[in-house]
Amino acid sequence: MNEPVIRDVIIIGGGQSGLATAYNLRRSSLDFLLLDEQAQPGGAWLHGWKSLRLFSPADASSLPGWLMPRTHELYPTRQDVIDYLTHYEQRYGFPVQRPVRVASVEQIDAGFRLKTDRGEYQTRALVCATGSWSQPYSPDYPGRKTFQGLQQHSAFYATPDEFRGKRVLVVGGGNSGAQILAEVSKVADATWMTLQEPTFLPDEVDGRFLFQAATQRFQSGNTAQGGGLADIVMVDSVKEARSRGVLQAVRPFTALIQNGVVWPDGRQESIDAIIWCTGFRPALGFLEPLGVLTPEGRVQVQGTRSVRQPGLWLVGYGNWTGFASATLIGVNRSARQTAREVIDYLQSPNRS
Repeated sequence: MNEPVIRDVIIIGGGQSGLATAYNLRRSSLDFLLLDEQAQPGGAWLHGWKSLRLFSPADASSLPGWLMPRTHELYPTRQDVIDYLTHYEQRYGFPVQRPVRVASVEQIDAGFRLKTDRGEYQTRALVCATGSWSQPYSPDYPGRKTFQGLQQHSAFYATPDEFRGKRVLVVGGGNSGAQILAEVSKVADATWMTLQEPTFLPDEVDGRFLFQAATQRFQSGNTAQGGGLADIVMVDSVKEARSRGVLQAVRPFTALIQNGVVWPDGRQESIDAIIWCTGFRPALGFLEPLGVLTPEGRVQVQGTRSVRQPGLWLVGYGNWTGFASATLIGVNRSARQTAREVIDYLQSPNRS
């Protein structure tokens, strides 16, 4: 049997959050390693739809230490981000092993034992940075299992081609819903369904100003007002959809039937396909042996550090692990703090 690989710190996940944490650990004397389930660099961006664009310019969408190079167009494409993350990893020579799928994590006297499809690893401290793309969420409406049409989550959406000529319901009021609706509506009879009326930002406002305004509200504790990070940025494709009059959203149906949906007034409508742009849940099932997962699949944290499990940190899962930590521009704050805490923890004579 092969001997386990032993490191001071293991980061699970080689996407933007894992790379930002590695950057902040690199000047320490700690021996760290990143384990990435993907076959190549790029993290969750490898799975975005082909026309996906950021809604901030390159210099406002960068990881610590090195700005994303300016792109041909104002807003970087999905491929631009993949290229940036690839070169970022190479630039700093981070130790990444891939593809490695972590099946489970167990506590041992020296820290943690990781069981993977490439053998066993041991580490004194563990940073989870797996994101959520592999755990797409869609609500369980009555009759969903009886619906015979196509159901596809945005995690698996690539192009509008397979929806051509169909009656399509796009569900979800965020930027992904708006951008996917914009291109699907060019080839299909598309309806947009959202829980509430979508909030659109002014045309001149992009992700830079959105992030700054949301940060100010977050720091002041005023998070009830509009203008949050989920508000829809008017990128060119969404502006074009507005010009065609397709940015009109309806409120949710009450149930699904075999060939369609039932609306609140009892009216039935035939639908061929549903695209669920309804978000994700944390990809943390491998932590189940530690007994730290909540019913929602999260881990109770103070900052990014597990409250119940010493030596465990979580970076990049959304606001519960640091404001805007699931974004390129926002992850460094929590990654930097995590690295400091990991270093202090491992250098402390009385770790707890």
